[in-house]
Amino acid sequence: MPKPMHRSSSFRRRDRVTPSKRHVIHYERKPGSLPHCPICKIELNGISPKQGSSKSRKTNSRLFGGVLCSKCAGTVIKLASRIEHGEMKLNDIGIVQRNYVLQMMSH
Repeated sequence: MPKPMHRSSSFRRRDRVTPSKRHVIHYERKPGSLPHCPICKIELNGISPKQGSSKSRKTNSRLFGGVLCSKCAGTVIKLASRIEHGEMKLNDIGIVQRNYVLQMMSH
């Protein structure tokens, strides 16, 4: 019976054969997935997949860096400025973008 920590699905099971021809199960932690943009679902660029790197290397320093892709971040900034200037209403935009527009307007 494996240890309780190895019973979760976050560990990958690897069957190995030792030099003495004994079958052994090695447990490895699965690699994490790269972050995706919550609006358009594409993989974010400029983010290091290494876990040991510092926080500044994992994200970009621009607005919504590490959360939205550059295309969606630009769209959110445009929508927020149009709402602030009265050209659009908040109800005219989609529900997915609305939270980010509200975040942008609060800053």
